[in-house]
Amino acid sequence: MELNPEKCAKVFKALCDEKRLMIMELLRSGEKCACILIDQMDIGQSALSYHMKILCESGIVESRQEGKWTHYKISEQGSDYAMLLLKSITTPNLEAEHKSSSNR
Repeated sequence: MELNPEKCAKVFKALCDEKRLMIMELLRSGEKCACILIDQMDIGQSALSYHMKILCESGIVESRQEGKWTHYKISEQGSDYAMLLLKSITTPNLEAEHKSSSNR
């Protein structure tokens, strides 16, 4: 997997905050309207908007407008990418290690 540092940073930024992890937990049961997230998390609309912007920019969450409200859900493609990314950066690259030790 080719790592794009900018895209990687967005994924990890999205997952490094307690509020955003709470949002992700709420979205695990399905799509939620922003109004529901505001009520369940007891935060203001501007705070939710800030967190959702980061989650959506990471690709982990998708949004859609319905009237004046935005609805959010976990992106299957974004979730798959985040899992592959974590696996990729935490798995030793034995081939690269073998090449560097062969050049000694």
